Amino acid sequence: MNDSNTPKDGDFTHWVDEKAEALKFELGEKFPVPPTDLHSPSVHVETGRQKLEEVLLEHEEPTAEFLEELDALKNAPPLSDEELARQALEAGGGDGDAATPE
Repeated sequence: MNDSNTPKDGDFTHWVDEKAEALKFELGEKFPVPPTDLHSPSVHVETGRQKLEEVLLEHEEPTAEFLEELDALKNAPPLSDEELARQALEAGGGDGDAATPE
């Protein structure tokens, strides 16, 4: 027996996921929590420098330190072919082994 009101496979799960994401966003807007209040012994509070991915992908406001570093990189002289080759040989590639550069 097939009821026309029965959701298709996965439709209900998809609907619940959408509602859960919308609720998380809504609650986050109503009750913002500073990152330092969210820390636990197993999750370390971010203490490092801001990364480009955080500014571009996570829409973080760039810090003054980040903007200064970005400006210094823009104004830095280009690296020579020899320097690029030296850095490539030291990097070690995907396996982290400098003896087998990529």
